[in-house]
Amino acid sequence: MFYRLLSVVRRRRTSPGWQNWPSARSNASSAAAPSAALPAQAQVVICGGGIMGTSVAYHLSKMGWTDIVLVEQGRLAAGSTRFCAGILSTARHLTIEQKMADYSNKLYQQLEQETGIQTGYIKTGSIYLAQTQDRLISLKRINSRLNVMGIPSEIISPKKVAELHPLLNVHDLVGAMHVPEDAVVSSADVALALASAASQNGVQIYDRTTVLHVMVKQGQVTGVETDKGQIECQYFVNCAGQWAYELGLSNEEPVSIPLHACEHFYLLTRPLETPLQSDTPTIVDADGRVYIRNWQGGILSGGFEKNPKPIFTEGKNQLEIQNLQEDWDHFEPLLSSLLRRMPELETLEIMKLVNCPETFTPDMRCIMGESPVVQGYFVLAGMNSAGLSFGGGAGKFLAEWMVYGYPSENIWELDLKRFGALQSSRTFLRHRVMEVMPLMYDLKVPRWDFQTGRQLRTSPLYDRLDAQGARWMEKHGFERPKYFVPPDKDLLALEQSKTFYKPDWFDIVESEVKCCKEAVCVIDMSSFTKFEITSTGDQALEILQYLFSNDLDVPVGHIVHTGMLNQGGGYENDCSIARLNKRRYPVGSRNLMLKHMPKDTDLLLEDVTWKYTALNLIGPRAVDVLSELSYAPMTPDHFPSLFCKEMSVGYANGIRVMSMTHTGEPGFMLYIPIEYALHVYNEVMSVGQKYGIRNAGYYALRSLRIEKFFAFWGQDLNTLTTPLECGRESRVKLDKGMDFIGREALLQQKQNGVYKRLTMFILDDHDTDLDLWPWWGEPIYRNGLYVGKTTSSAYSYTLERHVCLGFVHNFSEDTGEEQVVMADFINRGEYEIDIAGHRFQAKAKLYPVASLFTHKRRKDDVELSDLHGK
Repeated sequence: MFYRLLSVVRRRRTSPGWQNWPSARSNASSAAAPSAALPAQAQVVICGGGIMGTSVAYHLSKMGWTDIVLVEQGRLAAGSTRFCAGILSTARHLTIEQKMADYSNKLYQQLEQETGIQTGYIKTGSIYLAQTQDRLISLKRINSRLNVMGIPSEIISPKKVAELHPLLNVHDLVGAMHVPEDAVVSSADVALALASAASQNGVQIYDRTTVLHVMVKQGQVTGVETDKGQIECQYFVNCAGQWAYELGLSNEEPVSIPLHACEHFYLLTRPLETPLQSDTPTIVDADGRVYIRNWQGGILSGGFEKNPKPIFTEGKNQLEIQNLQEDWDHFEPLLSSLLRRMPELETLEIMKLVNCPETFTPDMRCIMGESPVVQGYFVLAGMNSAGLSFGGGAGKFLAEWMVYGYPSENIWELDLKRFGALQSSRTFLRHRVMEVMPLMYDLKVPRWDFQTGRQLRTSPLYDRLDAQGARWMEKHGFERPKYFVPPDKDLLALEQSKTFYKPDWFDIVESEVKCCKEAVCVIDMSSFTKFEITSTGDQALEILQYLFSNDLDVPVGHIVHTGMLNQGGGYENDCSIARLNKRRYPVGSRNLMLKHMPKDTDLLLEDVTWKYTALNLIGPRAVDVLSELSYAPMTPDHFPSLFCKEMSVGYANGIRVMSMTHTGEPGFMLYIPIEYALHVYNEVMSVGQKYGIRNAGYYALRSLRIEKFFAFWGQDLNTLTTPLECGRESRVKLDKGMDFIGREALLQQKQNGVYKRLTMFILDDHDTDLDLWPWWGEPIYRNGLYVGKTTSSAYSYTLERHVCLGFVHNFSEDTGEEQVVMADFINRGEYEIDIAGHRFQAKAKLYPVASLFTHKRRKDDVELSDLHGK
């Protein structure tokens, strides 16, 4: 069947059908002014005339910024926007991506009426097919999140799929998800409509104008040099798509924008004998690796193959994207999958196999935000084949970021700052995108890890830990141990086991947690970023007092838990700071500090991550191990909690020892000069043998910290979360005698009340062995009404139940508006956690109950009714 169709295709390789593809039309430059001279200055210069650049320009102009110049090296919408398949899908794994896609859908729907430009918007709906139970579970998790966002969606049977799309073969399906308000649209025309509206609002648009580089002075954007002249500006926005990487590196001060292009294929057919209706649902068959939509009565179908082809590794390519060379042999597996799903296409004539570049990022998430090294340099690029779906929402959030200082939603998962310069290697990017592109349709179960680009940054202990059975995860290019596989376990089988249910590493992590509670464990935490700020006078203390919410004017040797906040009172970082001496502090965040540090100063901010290996000794016998190694008493009387001093450990001097852990268990953090790392580790393990010491990993740490109600930044805390909303009032000193960033917002919030509260949930009727596990992002229901979602989750080996952390909101039943959340509101509710459509009863509490952890109790002995916060 395939070869019969392929022969037809080969006869039509010279077909002129491609010229009929609705792309950037003859009026593509109608909003541009190619003959006019560039202005000498502007507030904002945007590079890129595709859907991203025009969306940013549109939203900035809507927010009142009109002194904007948009430049495009070719014609408007003639880049990858022109080749977009035109599918607008709201079903995404990340909540922020769902919100961006939902906003885009609503925007595109009304854009034609606003601008008078036809955008080809048709509400078709989408059907996401499941050939396996695991795929269906994944769809059910997405479906639960769509429903609480108000996006219509339902899980349907194969029979219902056949009714919605009669041409589909459904014999191998176990179910599907139907999202009826998804749409198709002409992406090029959407970009032109956005450009037209922006132009009417005062934005100046110039096509056939190439940005050569961005001018930077003292870490601040000052202007842009183009092939038509220079423009002075305060802000620059890189929306250059596949060229964003090279453009970022061309600056006087390079900006790292890690993305890479791959070839992406889809075919276009002639109309069927009975042409498909314009509102025929789009089909996403992820297990078959293909998508299918109506196109002028025929079919547009493409996919994400297992063996992608990276392109343009050498650098910049043509100004305007042309159709790349056909490769039918490469497309054959996707075509075979298409024909299995729609057998009636066997005799259908194909007009064209389109081959166009798509850009992908190292973690499959788009890139947006301000550069950490150049102020005023913003980026919106790397859409991972979802540019149309994200374009409207992403442009809105970036515009908010520029105008108001931060977006209206938490976009940390998409923030450019999540990457470092390490991810900019061309070799790394080429290898990683070859893994990323197939993952677009691969089944994503919790706790999966990338396989490429690994062992880039390792602790000095990596080989030693690896030989002892460490299994690794990666964070910011740094290898972290997840857990340690005992010699009697099947290592290969454990690595390949992936599930939404109870994982195979359950017993391993249980033994590590037990050792942390009853003896002593060592966790290599060298991957934590570490900075130090020093000064010749009091400047270090003064800047830290302004940047952090707690009072850091403490005696030398004391440790302070604190947060670095933004103007809205939200967390930019959460860390523990020790006063090493009167003018020296270790801190945890560089980007915001650089932004606020005086230009001419004696302050020195240094990244010391590479200087120290960090070991966390956790457990009641940690004090015995350190006492024996240092010949110094380490009991609380001699070494109180939250205290720091340098001391000898074994033969090594200058070991920075802190009486704290990241789990709430007793223990110490050891910051070891890297040249002593192996010696100190060997000494700790040798002396610790008599105390039952063993290695542990981050999975054990996660379980320990969640059952102790320890919130982590980047998971539970973000830029829109304040200390008052998560029970950290003690880490804020509103009366410390000087102003600090976010203080006014916190004072106002203290007076007005909080509108969300971080809460712990203990699942009540959940069977750990048989039921689906909560991981994160599950909807929370109070008295049957949606009130929030979980932010992190872990099995508590102490309580022998699952524990989730999440924020509870108080939505008015009448208006849906948020109201103040009082402790009484939390305590009086009956709660459920939705896991893939099944709701499990949960008990809520606002504060940790220390008595639960003073000695081991079995689950049946714990009175969960006592867990309501009093």
